[in-house]
Amino acid sequence: MRPTMKDVASAAGVALKTVSRVVNDEPGVHPDTAERVRAAIERLGYSRNESARVLRSGRTATIGLVIEDVADPFYSGLSRAVEDVAIEHGCLLMSGSSGEQPGRERELVLAFCARRVDGLIVVPAGDDHAYLRPELETGTPVVFADRPPGPGLDVDTVLAANADGAAIAVRHLLGHGHRRIAFLGDQPTIYTAAERLRGYREALGPLFDERLVAMRGAAPGPVREELARLAALDDPPTALFTGNGRLTVTVLRALPGRQGHDGPYEAGRWRLPGGRPVALVGFDDFELADLLAPGVTVVAQDPAGMGRAAAELLFRRLGGDTGPSGRLELPVRLVPRGSGELPGPYAARP
Repeated sequence: MRPTMKDVASAAGVALKTVSRVVNDEPGVHPDTAERVRAAIERLGYSRNESARVLRSGRTATIGLVIEDVADPFYSGLSRAVEDVAIEHGCLLMSGSSGEQPGRERELVLAFCARRVDGLIVVPAGDDHAYLRPELETGTPVVFADRPPGPGLDVDTVLAANADGAAIAVRHLLGHGHRRIAFLGDQPTIYTAAERLRGYREALGPLFDERLVAMRGAAPGPVREELARLAALDDPPTALFTGNGRLTVTVLRALPGRQGHDGPYEAGRWRLPGGRPVALVGFDDFELADLLAPGVTVVAQDPAGMGRAAAELLFRRLGGDTGPSGRLELPVRLVPRGSGELPGPYAARP
């Protein structure tokens, strides 16, 4: 039989209420008595009945997190930051991956709600979140991260400056003499991909060419096909802008001019199929980007900062904040390492 609070009281020689106060960190117990109770708890192996505590407090001390893919370095960084904040508040984190499937997102959210999580942080896969309204109406706070909720849902949201980051990347390449800049992005139905395409397009202005856009995701086959198509254009690109970290890695693996592969790699340059050199800037930093030759220039987000901001917003709501919902957009930064600084045909000559 598991030891009970009554067993602890008997072992410590105190009243049941005294044990309850010690277990629940309530004041009013002499330090020597509290130490005697804690010693009895340890000796007996007593653990608090969480179900009873939930019935008394109405809180489970858990929060739920739905992300796209726990294996993605961006989302693992975000998840760890959320967990750190949860621990600071004495809560456990339950998380799951939607795999970019709206149905799976809905299943996970409702499963967490069925387990009575105190609040939710959601990286949405779809744009229909009507299923969340009953949970919001019963007082469950929800924060969206990385992507906004669908129409009609008024909740706190934490985003990155996606369009601005893409514009920064394009302007950087323009400044190094490139005019034919291709964009390889994720599916256009994904908010972040669409925003980065918007920033890319606006920064190019009249130089924008639809033929230089490929939005088919990061699967190796489609990426290789798109690189071959771009290389075969009458006026192929001299620079590439890749829309997320997974795409950048897939592109680097597909380019024939990378180190260790048969192909025309020389003088620190990446090359398209057929041998034309290209500059490269990627959205999202990734591990070992600085160790390649050349190092990969990136527009870096702060996934840990996003996770922490989302979690702090959630716990502020759990703490009683009833103010209007907010939309926080986190800045991004350019990290030049070499691949984005290779001169293009219009670079100023010394």
